Amino acid sequence: MALELSILTLNIWGIPYISKDRSVRVVAIGDVLASGNYDIVSLQEVWSDSDYQYLKNRVEGVLPFAHYFYSGVVGSGLAVFSKYPIISAFFHAWSVNGYVHRIQHGDWFGGKGVGLAKISVNGELVHVYAAHLHAEYDRNFDDYMSHRVIQAYDTAQFIESTRGSAVVQILAGDLNTEPGDLAYRIIRTNTKLTDSYDRTMYTNGELGTNEIAQNTYTDPELAKKSPQGKRIDYIMYRFANHYEGHQLEHRLPLPNRIPGRDISYSDHEAVYAKIILKKATTQTGGESGEPTQSQNNDQETVLALKESIVICNESLKKLESDKRNYILMAVGVAIVLLSMLELDAPYGLKMAFLLLNFLLCGVILFFVFMATIWNIMEKHSTLAGKLSMEIALNVFKGVDGVGELG
Repeated sequence: MALELSILTLNIWGIPYISKDRSVRVVAIGDVLASGNYDIVSLQEVWSDSDYQYLKNRVEGVLPFAHYFYSGVVGSGLAVFSKYPIISAFFHAWSVNGYVHRIQHGDWFGGKGVGLAKISVNGELVHVYAAHLHAEYDRNFDDYMSHRVIQAYDTAQFIESTRGSAVVQILAGDLNTEPGDLAYRIIRTNTKLTDSYDRTMYTNGELGTNEIAQNTYTDPELAKKSPQGKRIDYIMYRFANHYEGHQLEHRLPLPNRIPGRDISYSDHEAVYAKIILKKATTQTGGESGEPTQSQNNDQETVLALKESIVICNESLKKLESDKRNYILMAVGVAIVLLSMLELDAPYGLKMAFLLLNFLLCGVILFFVFMATIWNIMEKHSTLAGKLSMEIALNVFKGVDGVGELG
């Protein structure tokens, strides 16, 4: 008996007090999800518990099973809704996830990671993974590259380690990485997941899921520069070895505007895919004398791992440099503070002078914290990721020569 699954993923851009038109958009998103057109839904940036509870109540008639992956200070933002029973859920937090002092980015406060929802579909086990990797922010100067690469590899390891008896594994979320980027390749090559994107659908080039010209929340300058936007939201899947299947459909299902409103559903586009699978009747393999698909995948995996290890090494060097800089800055501010303590406060400015001293003390403590505790934490997390990659790379050495590439 064949099994069909309709999956939707959407970053709802639900940041309280910051995201524009949030309440209106959440209601509209709830209406879409309540249509009954989807079996499994993965949402990102559900940062408000009230938004999650609203969506959960709104869709319970068609998606009665729901789970939110609570984590960090404000929650992971990840939620899964399902037509079928969720029989188990687990959240794996990433060891590196931005910086606590960069409040304007906020990734650290979300306690991001990858969530797993095990879903029983007509007696068969389906694993759904929800993830939202660290944002890029600046492509020309991406100081989060190592964090995102380690997150990608960590996610790939988690997916591989939890295959179990699932008939299909599905990764659905905002991965904040474009096709061809290192983080994308790390996930694809280390999990053998298939990207649901169908290039034959788009004759004018690859259609993005973020910053596209048709979206009302896209910056006009970005829209002019790149009308197609960038593709960073994905649905990927992998069938179990004893199952065979294929993709029936892929599309961006939502209209450019909420009906009756001149606004989009989110600053991201929703992604929809439908797959079908059944128990395999035959086993297939590569032809004699030709490289098998597995061998080609191994070569791609080795290249991605080597690039990732280089990124980790560069990050470790930068951490040593940052440590020295923070120590020097702490010493410099301490000298200024000691000099001020020897001075008398100007007339009428005693309180302001005292507050300035307290502020300088706080700055010194921050620099010391960044040079010691935070630096050590980030160093250990980066080392853990790098060493894990090196173990994986060593496995390939001597296997059909793939370990000797580059």
